[in-house]
Amino acid sequence: MDDGERLQKTLARAGFGSRRSCEILISEGRVTIDGRVAELGNRVDPDRQVICVDGSLARRPRTPCTSSEQADGVVTTASDPHGRPTVLELVESPVRIFPVGRLDMNTEGL
Repeated sequence: MDDGERLQKTLARAGFGSRRSCEILISEGRVTIDGRVAELGNRVDPDRQVICVDGSLARRPRTPCTSSEQADGVVTTASDPHGRPTVLELVESPVRIFPVGRLDMNTEGL
């Protein structure tokens, strides 16, 4: 299939890990598309094809959108190598969240 989305992107959006870790799942033969073992380079239409990882259906997540004021002392990132509080610590969510916005901690006076 030449059209569609890269399989590893579809799996990452479904919560199976980063795109790179999803490439590993594919290369290990743990992913199927319509019952056939997937290969790196496959493109898929997740609305029309059945995609499974280790026999579990890879469901396409809903794409909710929300916004929030950034709290002082919190960085807008998913993880921080310096151990500072991140915006993801302020929000509980069963789906993957992609923080966007300013990365600085102190927003006062902006």
